[in-house]
Amino acid sequence: MSLAQLHYTSASAGEDGVGARFTAVGGGIPTPVLTEAEQLLGYEPPAGAPYHPTTAELRSFPETFSFSALSDGSHLLSRTVALGGSGACHFHAHAVHLPAGTRLPGGALPITAWRSPSWASTTPDSGTPDRISALPASAAFGQEALNDFAVSRSPWLATVFADLRRVSEKPSSAQIVLVERQSADVARWIALAGAVLPPEDAQRLTFTTYTRRPAHSPHQVIGVLPDDAHELTDPAFRVHTCAGRAPEGPVDAWAETVARIWRGRAPELFRAASELPGEPFAAGPLAFTALHAGIALGPNGRAAAADWAAERPYALDEQQVHRLTTALTAPADDRTAAESESVARLLSALEGRVPATATAPLAALLVTEAVRRSDAVLALPPRSAFAEPAVVKELAEELAPDLLAELTAETTVGETIGRQVQLLRIARLLDMDLTEQLPSVARHMARTLLAAPAPDSGPALLDLLDEQFDVRTALLGELDRRALTAPSAAEELLTRVALPFTGAQALPHLRMCAEAPRAKEQGSDRIMALHTVLRAAGFSPFAEPLVLRTAIELIWGDATPTAGEARLLLGESGSDSHRTAGTWSHLLAAALSAPSDDAEAAELAHDLLRCFPQEIDARARGALRLLEFARDVRSGESPPGWPDRAMALRARAEPVEPTVLEHAYGTLARILLAPERPEAELYAFVHSDDPDLIAAYDRAARHGTVLARLRAEPAYVADCFTVWTSHPHAGRAWSETRAALLEEVLRPVVRDLSGSEIAVVEKAAEQTGSSRTAEAFRTWRRRPGTFGRRLGSRLAARVRRS
Repeated sequence: MSLAQLHYTSASAGEDGVGARFTAVGGGIPTPVLTEAEQLLGYEPPAGAPYHPTTAELRSFPETFSFSALSDGSHLLSRTVALGGSGACHFHAHAVHLPAGTRLPGGALPITAWRSPSWASTTPDSGTPDRISALPASAAFGQEALNDFAVSRSPWLATVFADLRRVSEKPSSAQIVLVERQSADVARWIALAGAVLPPEDAQRLTFTTYTRRPAHSPHQVIGVLPDDAHELTDPAFRVHTCAGRAPEGPVDAWAETVARIWRGRAPELFRAASELPGEPFAAGPLAFTALHAGIALGPNGRAAAADWAAERPYALDEQQVHRLTTALTAPADDRTAAESESVARLLSALEGRVPATATAPLAALLVTEAVRRSDAVLALPPRSAFAEPAVVKELAEELAPDLLAELTAETTVGETIGRQVQLLRIARLLDMDLTEQLPSVARHMARTLLAAPAPDSGPALLDLLDEQFDVRTALLGELDRRALTAPSAAEELLTRVALPFTGAQALPHLRMCAEAPRAKEQGSDRIMALHTVLRAAGFSPFAEPLVLRTAIELIWGDATPTAGEARLLLGESGSDSHRTAGTWSHLLAAALSAPSDDAEAAELAHDLLRCFPQEIDARARGALRLLEFARDVRSGESPPGWPDRAMALRARAEPVEPTVLEHAYGTLARILLAPERPEAELYAFVHSDDPDLIAAYDRAARHGTVLARLRAEPAYVADCFTVWTSHPHAGRAWSETRAALLEEVLRPVVRDLSGSEIAVVEKAAEQTGSSRTAEAFRTWRRRPGTFGRRLGSRLAARVRRS
């Protein structure tokens, strides 16, 4: 096979401005090819080049050696060099045209023609050059020279080859820019690529060893000098400056393995790997070949080799298995969880195909990594993977300190239950006796289960509990004890992991935690839900009071029972059960936090004072007595002196809960607003001058029930008028309040009464007071502000109480 040649040169000295032109073109080259080639064959000297370069200086100029793809599918292989002369730099380009689908003679890679003796620096004498049948390679790319170059570029090998892979798989990817001081070094990079890339990709790779204008270059690999690389910030370029600081960041396993083989000066392994089954750019065959040859690889490479071998264990002979396992189990500080998973797959594939003596090192490695790496959650090897019991015993003695320390640790930070399950399985695999450590192991597992928001290995935990009865017994017992103090956490755990409650263990608290979600879904009756949960415990609160505490915390959680619910809890379970369980505090909270209008709170307070006299402190006891006082006032059982007693009880209850105070003071106020009130108590109230007590009276008087009664009962209007116009000198609080009630509550009601109703009010006022009272009512009704003038500025400054 022969190829057409062409020559392209700049104008020589003495020619009048003709410029660069083709000086010799072989036959058969289409005109469009020449037009396109003209854009590729020019030359621009490097920055700072001398105007009159000497011969020595010319030899230092970079050489442009390019392999370019043309639009018709053909290719152009060319060399352009600088020539002497004054003025603008002169150059000569010599190229061969490869029609579409053709290659260099003998299928040689384009880069092998670098500095071939067939390249010319002048135009041949004949106008039409002969076709060329060979481009013999120079000695520039001897194997040792390439090895030396690869070693010198060790820091950049992996990243450059990762980009070469990318442009080979996707030609439209970002172009690779190699920044080197010598164009020959760029050519050496291309030669390294030619030895590694699959043959088809190596043949198609376009490149140029030098250009001043990389942004205008169509090539996949572009060589530039350092002076021309400063402004290459466009993401369309992947720039590799092969000097200075080494690149950082991850690379793929294939590129990393290629780099290690070059550093190992063993390029022959690329050809050997290409004969193994696998996809182009698959790291597995290359990594397997490297390990077999003794090349040390990183974790990604070792994992790739293990995965490749695991897919075809039938193709490995005994020697290959031995060398592979030796390489995989050699000491290494950089092993990863992914590598261990690959080794596990290899061990599984080799199981039953090779003797246990071959798989034992892999099994020991996996177990060791599983113990010493907290991120390694692996399928453990079977016992049959170990050659002899002595191997198992030796491994157990080596790993026992680390394994036991983690299983019995006091902290759960960073722990998962899956990790602990794996360690327990390793202990069983290695025949380790954990009898003495089992209580500590159970405590650690229970802490982890209750602390973790979502156990990551529920199925694995259940399998373990089926496999190891002693662990199940210890763990369930520990969880039951912890459910007493953390029932909500235990309930949450059991909604996600259905722990087995079979066997002779009672586990009352765990059983209640398991039943609680269903009980609460049955309806809003929390007492009924409590009964359901207690039945699940299998114990009566009278026999085992602590189940009462667990049940209450499961049903109410952070909420407080209502006063009515608390009375039922106390009545059903008795004070002794609540005292032992410590749940009397829930009942106390129910009484003290009940709404002010909850009549059950006062009844509950009476029961609590009777049942828990020793447990309740003095302040809370004072608050309960306030509630009990309200109960007695309502029932008529309270002795005389209500206002004084209310204020005295309040003093003992400070700081008193607002709802408790409102309950007691409000009850007293409502009684005093009734016509059948004891007048002595009203008198004592009016003269108490207690702002909070009188404010409670003000709020009660403005309540809807009082307003409705005023509108319905004219006699009640007369009663309120009589009270609210009495005792004008009792104190400022009462004076301001009664004046406000007259104007803001009573007057709007009276304004809406009919004439006959007014007459009834006047008559009632005369009966309850005197004729002067009735006259005062008539005067007040006709002349708004009469009482306001009497009170003067105090009424004007009054702030209405809400």
